[in-house]
Amino acid sequence: MTDRAVVVVRAGALTTVQDLGRSGYAHLGVPRSGALDPAAVRLVNRLVGNPETAAVLETTVDGCALRPRRTVTVAVGGAPCPVRVDGHPAAWGTAVRVPAGSVLEIGAATRGLRAYVAIGGGVDVAPVLGSRSTDLLSGLGPPPAAEETVLPLGPDTATAVRGSVDAPPWPGPPDELVLRVRFGPRDDWFTAAALRTLVTRAYRVSSASNRIGLRLEGPALERALRGELASEGMVLGAVQVPPDGRPVVFLADHPTTGGYPVVGVVREADLGAAAQAVPGTPVRFTPVR
Repeated sequence: MTDRAVVVVRAGALTTVQDLGRSGYAHLGVPRSGALDPAAVRLVNRLVGNPETAAVLETTVDGCALRPRRTVTVAVGGAPCPVRVDGHPAAWGTAVRVPAGSVLEIGAATRGLRAYVAIGGGVDVAPVLGSRSTDLLSGLGPPPAAEETVLPLGPDTATAVRGSVDAPPWPGPPDELVLRVRFGPRDDWFTAAALRTLVTRAYRVSSASNRIGLRLEGPALERALRGELASEGMVLGAVQVPPDGRPVVFLADHPTTGGYPVVGVVREADLGAAAQAVPGTPVRFTPVR
């Protein structure tokens, strides 16, 4: 039994292993998956001296608790949250040393939804199609963490000086989510009034949102065409409109094909903020070319 591992003491609502995803397999029906907030993953990995591509833990809403079998360096970022080691407060957003056998507690997010836990050496579960990410839609990668799950760690090579970051601090969860959207490829399936509605009216994040898509509450978009599409390829950030007319913005675990029309595509740079938008967050779409 290796001591280069951490044991899950408390799994939380949804804790998964994530890296930057498995791009390049959409033609096989495999989504990209990966962390919903990749900027936060890159940041916490740099803080502990990992390559930016190292696998981390993504927690949802209420964090998790871990017990390392040997002393490790950890950084928690993404959604701000309390961090404790054996009940004592520890720093969020910087490198922390956690002794072997101690309990690292990542508490509930005080803002946003998803916290990211980087551990020196990275989470070293077996890669599938080049990624260690858990994909909730296809089932690829390791299952979501459960109590007593043992997660192996890679060699702690410390490729950078711990705590040294070459980027500004993470900006934090948005009070209002602004999504830049380019119309198409199926904007002609909607009335001109519907397109104006999308970029002039207010929406809110629905509690039904998940890693597959950001579901929105607000005015329905009226179709100009009433037929149905044959299934066609879907991309990250696609704004698909199901029969109820309420837009869904596809996130990392989205399906690779779909039959509902896509009115536009959100810029990928805006999707990290979407991953941290809590239910009820106001959403505004702004058109770009």
